[in-house]
Amino acid sequence: MVNVNGVEVFHWNPRRRWTQHPLGRYLPKRGRVNNFGDMLGPAIVRALASHLPNRAGGRRLLTVGSIMHFARDGDVIWGAGINGKVPIDFIVARDLDIRAVRGPLTAEVLSQLGMHVPDVYGDPGLLAPSILGVVRTPTPELPIVALPNLHDIREWRHLPGYFDPRVSYRDVIQRIADSEQVVTSSLHGVVIADALRVPVSLVRPGHEDMFKYEDYYEGTGRRLPRVHDSFVSAIDHPAETLRWDARPLLAAFPYDLWGTDPQSS
Repeated sequence: MVNVNGVEVFHWNPRRRWTQHPLGRYLPKRGRVNNFGDMLGPAIVRALASHLPNRAGGRRLLTVGSIMHFARDGDVIWGAGINGKVPIDFIVARDLDIRAVRGPLTAEVLSQLGMHVPDVYGDPGLLAPSILGVVRTPTPELPIVALPNLHDIREWRHLPGYFDPRVSYRDVIQRIADSEQVVTSSLHGVVIADALRVPVSLVRPGHEDMFKYEDYYEGTGRRLPRVHDSFVSAIDHPAETLRWDARPLLAAFPYDLWGTDPQSS
C-alpha cells in the first residue's frame, strides 16, 4: 500500500520467498518483487495528485493491475482489471465505486456480480510515459527489447535484448522508449510500448491466463492480435499501432478522493 496525500493506493508487491520448495514457507522472506508493471499505479496517481491537498482518512484506490480480487467494499476503482487465474468467487466486494476498468471483459464480470460499471476503459499504464515525461527516442544500439512477464524470466534470460522487469519502472519505460521494437510476454510491456507507439509483439506467457491481455486490447478498441509461441516468430510480426483517446480515462480520475473538483484540477 502506498499513501498519496492521505489516500491509500493499493498495488500488488509481495515479499519474495528464498525458494519455491514447500519448506520455503518457514524461511524469512526477502525483498519485494518490484515488478515494474505493478509499480505504475502508485507512480501515476502520485503524479496526478501531487498538487492536491492532503486527505486524511480517505478511501482506498485500486488502479493498475489485475487486482480486483483484492478489492474491499467502499474501494474506488480506476482502471484495474480481473485476474483470469483467480476464481471469480475471490471477488467478495460488492459495494465498489467504479470510475473505470481496464476493459469490457472485466466490466462484464463485475456487471454480472451486480455492480454498476461505466463505459470507461483503459489501463492507466498507458498514461505513464506522458505523465512521467518520457518520449520515444529509438536508437540503432537497441533494436529489440525482450521483456518477459515476471514469471517468464528464467526462460527469457538468454534472449538478445533481454531486460529484467524488476528494475525501476522508470528504467523499463526508458528502455522501451529507446528501442525500435519490443517483444514481450508482459502485459505492461505491451501497454508501455503502445503508449510510446513502439512496434510490439506479444509472446504467449508461460504462466498467465490470456484474460487480462484480451481485456486490455478490447479496452482500447482492438482484438487480441496474433500471440506468438516463440521469440523468433514474434520478431517478424509486430501488432498494429495503438490509436486510443486517453481523455475519458483521465476525466474519470477520482480527484474527489482528495476533496477536489475535477474541473479545477
